[in-house]
Amino acid sequence: MKLNELSDKEGATHSRKRLGRGIGSGSGKTAGRGVKGQKARSGVAINGFEGGQMPLYRRLPKRGFKNPNAKDFNAVSLARIQAAIDAKKLDAKATVDAEALVKAGVIRRARDGVRLLSDGELKAKLSFDVAGASKAAIEKIEKAGGSVKLPAQAEASE
Repeated sequence: MKLNELSDKEGATHSRKRLGRGIGSGSGKTAGRGVKGQKARSGVAINGFEGGQMPLYRRLPKRGFKNPNAKDFNAVSLARIQAAIDAKKLDAKATVDAEALVKAGVIRRARDGVRLLSDGELKAKLSFDVAGASKAAIEKIEKAGGSVKLPAQAEASE
């Protein structure tokens, strides 16, 4: 097969509909929009409008609360960190923080910080500098001989 022989499957592409090109074309004059009225005009945005009746999204009650100040943490399990160490992507001697995890490809981007979860086992002795960690995760890290450094306010709230 050559590059100049490449093409889509038969019927996969359609030529665009040329609107308003004479009455003989089948989509001339009103261009498939029917006759007059709001929807025949340009610039119509009536999604959710119910003809003056109270729209559904306003009839239903609001529920719950969305905290605008909520922090968005990256949850990382100990198993994923151990896998990164086994694959030689993470240096066991250096401090493990959000930046190191991004470089190792464990997380894509550091959001409001990293929170450690206790899934899996940790064999390496590591020192962590993270935004948060579950109690079980801290126990496992300390059992492996490592340490966890958390921000002051996180320690005060636990």
